This record gives sequence, C-alpha cells and structure tokens, in this order.
Amino acid sequence: MLKNRQFHNLKFKRQYPIGNYIVDFVCVQAMIVIEIDGGQHNTSRCLENDKKRTEYLESCGYNVIRFWNSEIYENIEGVLKTIEAHIPHQEH
Repeated sequence: MLKNRQFHNLKFKRQYPIGNYIVDFVCVQAMIVIEIDGGQHNTSRCLENDKKRTEYLESCGYNVIRFWNSEIYENIEGVLKTIEAHIPHQEH
C-alpha cells in the first residue's frame, strides 16, 4: 500500500538507516517513521529498547508510528487512516 507513491503520492523507503537504527519504513518528505512490531516485541526488554529507539528517532525530527503485525493483517484501513492522520497538513 506504500509502494510507488500510491499513498498520498509520498515516497516511502523500506529498511532505511537512521543513525544506528534501520527503520521498517520512512517517508523523509513527511518525516514519518513506521515501525511494524511482532509479538516478540511484547517483552519488557524489547519495549524498553523500542522506547529508546522511538526517543532517538523523534529527536531527529521524525514522527514515529508503531503497529503490531496483527494490525496490518486485520485492519489495514485503520492503519492507513492512522498514517494519514500523521501526514503534515501541507502533504494532504
């Protein structure tokens, strides 16, 4: 759904390096990072690591949006609406 500028004509890159991290998806134009987390992320250690990662990415100016894998498969329309809500107004 994010390929080939299909979503609001924004270019999303997959597996993109930012600092010491590789993010799942990024749109540099809209300063959005999308992270897709599997069930293995639902441990206190992973949640703490994800929090530090998010804080770093936000300090770089990115708006970080996290989704669980199940959300992608079960509610893609809701996921897209959430991403859309994070697009800076001038990008709509």
